[in-house]
Amino acid sequence: MKAIATNKAPQAKGTYSQGIETNGVIYTAGQIGLDPATGELVQGAMAQVRQVFENIRQVCIAGGGNLSSIAKLTVYLTDLADWPLVNEAMAELFSEPYPARTAIGVAALPFGAVVEMEAIVVAG
Repeated sequence: MKAIATNKAPQAKGTYSQGIETNGVIYTAGQIGLDPATGELVQGAMAQVRQVFENIRQVCIAGGGNLSSIAKLTVYLTDLADWPLVNEAMAELFSEPYPARTAIGVAALPFGAVVEMEAIVVAG
């Protein structure tokens, strides 16, 4: 296993890696809408969705992949009414075949985030 790290995504706030690569597959840590430059949560649900995708993109790049390399995406939302925002952002950022995806409604996320995502990425 190899740790994936980049200063272009938020630094780990605990005992975890931004991503782990093993056998050509990257498993990203959950990403919330933290701006890596400030360490602060961006404001607004759509802004958080977009920042999450940017953070995941940067971890993918650091591991030799990109957004189009994502095979599986797991989305955690504190309000499932925000689901259309995820679809809107994905329509802008991805093309077919889209990643497999799971959405889960949760009571709360770290730092008061409204969305968190993690990805399984086929690298290189």
